Amino acid sequence: MDVNFELYKVFYYVAKLNSFSEAADKLYISQSAVSQSIKALESKLGIKLFIRNTKNIRLTTEGEKLFAYVEQAVNLFSKGERLIDEMKELEEGEVRIGASDTICRHFLLPYIERYHTQYPNIKIHIISRTSPVCTQLLEKGEVDLAVVNINENYDYKSFNISILKEIEDIFVAGKRFNVLKGRKVTLEELSQYPLLILEKNTNTRASFDKLFQEQGMKVKPEIELSSIDLLIDMAKIGLGISYVVKDAAVSAISDGSLFTIDLKEKIKPRQLGLLIHKDIPLPRAAQELVNLVIASAFEQN
Repeated sequence: MDVNFELYKVFYYVAKLNSFSEAADKLYISQSAVSQSIKALESKLGIKLFIRNTKNIRLTTEGEKLFAYVEQAVNLFSKGERLIDEMKELEEGEVRIGASDTICRHFLLPYIERYHTQYPNIKIHIISRTSPVCTQLLEKGEVDLAVVNINENYDYKSFNISILKEIEDIFVAGKRFNVLKGRKVTLEELSQYPLLILEKNTNTRASFDKLFQEQGMKVKPEIELSSIDLLIDMAKIGLGISYVVKDAAVSAISDGSLFTIDLKEKIKPRQLGLLIHKDIPLPRAAQELVNLVIASAFEQN
């Protein structure tokens, strides 16, 4: 079937923006041209792509299936254009990184600083989301690389993975809970105290839930947040006992504002990994950052 790619491009933006007028603005064409392109594509494919009414539009079932493939194609073309546009000497270009706030703050920042010093004209875009969302963004081609907490239950078959380091999860508490300091504490005993934890749909939360489930327990956290740094701050003022990545709490433990709960049960270490998509070419600017991070991480290990 011979279909002009420009028709698919119009379809992509209408579906993504959920608007004919916004797609027209994005593509610098008239709204009438957008409507005609969609009609032409529907005619060539022999299917209806959108359900329209006076207030909004939405994709049909066939349209949703097509969009999943067209989205990848558009991102591939965009990435190809970016590859061509970049200067060989890396005097221009951009790199898009997917990583959580915690990973950026406590792992990536030194590498980004070094990279920026070496390539000052490269634009760095950091999309700060949870590890599961960053993985999805990489799958769609919306980021060049993702640095994530590896979920042992997730199928990473679309990606090449470089393990950067082990992650240690710990429970930390402030002075209000000194009764737990300096002795072994069981999960059962710990469950009687107010527990502070990341919200659902994060790999750290999945680790927390699994830890208790393996002991046949299910606990309801006192507070759920989207930020590990806030969990640390709340533990400092005595609102509860926080479950956090150790790297994020090192400073607070060192200055004595928090202490580590000596848990009787063992918390299984997790892994921090750098992901790149197997089927999407990596821009040179992104490849240089990948090389820097992997080489430096391996030196430290």
